[in-house]
Amino acid sequence: MLYVGIDQHKHHLSLSVRNDQGNIVLTQQVSTGWGEVDRFLESLQSRASGAGGYVAVMEVCGFNHWLLKRLKRWGCQRVYLIAAPPRLVNKTDRRDAAKLSSLLWLNRERVTAGERLIHVAEVYQPTDGEQQDRQLVRIRQRLGQELTRIKNAMGAILRRHNLEQECPTKGAFTLAALKWLRKVDLPEMDRLEMGLRLKQYDLYESQIAQAQARIQERAGQHPRVPLVRTMAKVGEYTALGLLAHIGPIERFPHAKSLANFLGITPGCRNSGRTDRPGSITKAGHPFVRFLLGQMVRNALRSDPGLRQWYKGIKRRRGAKIAWVAVMRRLCEILWHMLTRNEPYRPIKAEAADPPRVKASRRCKESPAGKPERNPKAPRVKSSRMNQAGKAAARGPALTVVR
Repeated sequence: MLYVGIDQHKHHLSLSVRNDQGNIVLTQQVSTGWGEVDRFLESLQSRASGAGGYVAVMEVCGFNHWLLKRLKRWGCQRVYLIAAPPRLVNKTDRRDAAKLSSLLWLNRERVTAGERLIHVAEVYQPTDGEQQDRQLVRIRQRLGQELTRIKNAMGAILRRHNLEQECPTKGAFTLAALKWLRKVDLPEMDRLEMGLRLKQYDLYESQIAQAQARIQERAGQHPRVPLVRTMAKVGEYTALGLLAHIGPIERFPHAKSLANFLGITPGCRNSGRTDRPGSITKAGHPFVRFLLGQMVRNALRSDPGLRQWYKGIKRRRGAKIAWVAVMRRLCEILWHMLTRNEPYRPIKAEAADPPRVKASRRCKESPAGKPERNPKAPRVKSSRMNQAGKAAARGPALTVVR
């Protein structure tokens, strides 16, 4: 018997086939187009006929329906769907309350004196205007999230029947695509759900437009919004959200203080001679980190110096760490802008570093001034030479190391 593992995705299927001995006899990636799927399953059925049939296993998801029917049609004996177990978190409110009360009791003298507490991170209390701005931008964020869920639900209906390939446009929510969604042929219950989702889509679109109008109105009344909008493609929504959550910039004595407040500075775990740097602390509000993450892409496109700096970190540490590093750099730039009341100035890209030169005892300088290899230079062990002997053996020759 053959054992088929299927990793189902939106545009393709990744398959791995094993025989009775556990050896992989076939690894292939198949498009979800009808023709390619049927051709592969037909060949799999003919291959498994001499091995006693085949069974399949795949993770459960919202669009397994069409593939299950296809597998049964092409002779699959059984399909196993696997679901991941839920994650449990041990936490009680009583323990949290006891810990908070003990911290406050340890600072009882400082509480009486009105001083800053020790080992307790105090939370800034926003003004009424800042609180209203926070509420407004979070309403806008939640509306966008709900609209995204509705789009995903409609996409799941199409994916359930593998109909996304029949959409008239590349985007599934253009005017032509929405017109097609209202009349696409679906089963009765899916047609009902699609109609309800389309009505919800229109409702949330109108609510987002209403919230965006209020954001533009309040952003026009804020004195610092035009300054923040000098950054690359930062709109009223992003600028108002940043200013509402940061509050008075005088609260932060340094640019690093603001980055630490927003939770985009690396943590650490030191013990004795062991120094373990960690990931970012994520101490601030996640909404602000979401805004900074959205700002990175436009900043890299419009700022050549920042893009060059990002590429250098990306080569050394990877794309994710470089992305977070740009978030922190933007946060520090924002602190300087608000503190000095100056607009954003793009960073100038530095010229490429010249190639480093390194002395070599087996190279000599050509008449044209270019280094060339000297095959007649003797190889001498450095351990048997003093400094003068090394210099004499090397001579004036130079070689370019790139």
